[in-house]
Amino acid sequence: MSELASKGQLRWSFARWAAVCVPLVLLIGFVSGRMAPAGSHNGWYAALAKPAINPPDWAFPVAWSIIYVCMGLAVATVLNARGARGRGLAVALFAVEVALLFAWTPLFFGAHRIGAATALIAAILVVGIGVALLFGRVRSSAAWLMVPLLVWVSFAGVLCWRIGQLNPGAGRVAPGAHATQML
Repeated sequence: MSELASKGQLRWSFARWAAVCVPLVLLIGFVSGRMAPAGSHNGWYAALAKPAINPPDWAFPVAWSIIYVCMGLAVATVLNARGARGRGLAVALFAVEVALLFAWTPLFFGAHRIGAATALIAAILVVGIGVALLFGRVRSSAAWLMVPLLVWVSFAGVLCWRIGQLNPGAGRVAPGAHATQML
């Protein structure tokens, strides 16, 4: 068939992609967050000196939930753009971004590696910018949906760096946590 899809068909196609991508990205984020006790539930982290810009514990799950929904919608938008040039590379780099994000919580909260976690945030930011640029070549709306991640990761990088400055040698205070919060 050489017939183009109607607007309704395109909307339903996007809705199907979103119905898969948004919950999947949220689930990956949830699992990552449960790989090691975080926030005030982590004794090591609770004992650290924190900068004045440190948000309250409740802000982190709220921010990450919003970010993961935006990321899910962004990748759904790109996946829905069948035949778009650069779509495969954009999705592949997005998968790298998700893998890097998945690694951060266990590295910081579990292994207590503040310096390595700060370096990982820098990598997450660089890859995130690449994802946004590639998404923008496919659909500009997908690039804009990545902006909350880029803003939050930039802030988290500053926060992590300052925690490292305020707590030299903090990684050696307690052994790395091997327990997870997974049931």
